[in-house]
Amino acid sequence: MSTDLDHARHLMVEQQIRPWDVVDPAVLDAFERVRREDFVAPRQRRLAFTDVALPLEHGESMLKPVLEGRLLQSLALEPEYEVLEVGTGSGFLTACLAYLARAVHSIELHADFVERARGRLELAGYACARIEQADAMQFKPGRQFDRVLIGAAVTEVPAHFRDWVRVGGRMIVVVGESPAMQVMALTRLESGEWREESLFETDVPYLHGAEPKPRFVL
Repeated sequence: MSTDLDHARHLMVEQQIRPWDVVDPAVLDAFERVRREDFVAPRQRRLAFTDVALPLEHGESMLKPVLEGRLLQSLALEPEYEVLEVGTGSGFLTACLAYLARAVHSIELHADFVERARGRLELAGYACARIEQADAMQFKPGRQFDRVLIGAAVTEVPAHFRDWVRVGGRMIVVVGESPAMQVMALTRLESGEWREESLFETDVPYLHGAEPKPRFVL
């Protein structure tokens, strides 16, 4: 069983993630080392390596492996970095971040996701990941981070999200409206200004509280 899963994991990396322009050796290694099947429901283990956004509770879903790879690569992580993740979900991407960075602080709206992810991360040995139940739209950590990853979309970036990023730091966030959203890299410059780059297009669910406002047609 383990050999079959290891083979499926390797095929996921070589046939899905790498061809989607994910070439950072550290990111590819994270996908080889972190056991994605341990972060899904038992009935989904055989689907853990497919190009599918696996469903979670509360209408949420895991991101597809190819998108997870592109997002991780876009962060340009270094081993000494401290990372804030918004949206723990299954805990898999949290584990990848913990594999690649010195410390990870991940926030999640749903209490059951928090408890389950804590257990999974503990069993997997990623003690540097701290999980907290919090609403991103109200979150004030009282500190800043080298990298920030927003794991869901926003129609526009809330001003307080930028407060989380250190000078020289970077935030990766999906911005826009479905079906044509942009993955943006926002870098905080020493001058106090921001460099904003559009990296690629995608379509993911919205962060709770950051959905488009209803449009009324008369």
